[in-house]
Amino acid sequence: MKKTGIWLDKKVAYVISDDPEGHQHVEVIFSKVENYRIRGGSGTSRKGGPQDVVQDSRYLEREKHQMRSYFKEIVRYLKDSSEVAIFGPAETGQKFKKELDLNYEPIGALVNEVVITDSMSKNQMKALVRNYFAASKSGVNY
Repeated sequence: MKKTGIWLDKKVAYVISDDPEGHQHVEVIFSKVENYRIRGGSGTSRKGGPQDVVQDSRYLEREKHQMRSYFKEIVRYLKDSSEVAIFGPAETGQKFKKELDLNYEPIGALVNEVVITDSMSKNQMKALVRNYFAASKSGVNY
């Protein structure tokens, strides 16, 4: 029974899994999600001058496809897990859980919880995953 914790944000994911001997293995997955800055706005310095049209939907659609491929890469490391917990700042964890529920139902069913956490070091992440599964094993709510 392999228990896996994932700490992820838009840039990087750390997949931390426990093996039966109690050792933790960490896989680092970098995303290819672009940081985009919308360019556009006024074409002149004069008030009321011509405006450039910014196609926001094009950027958002590209980001959505990049996130899907990032999540697909993470899922490869979850195939033989018996329990999964997701950690991380902002809404990336919830987006990942939603993607699991929609497109990877068997793995989505293994997710215990999505916990919003701050940025942390690799050792803090390993301790967080270890403590989370120790607490869930003893029946304590995290």
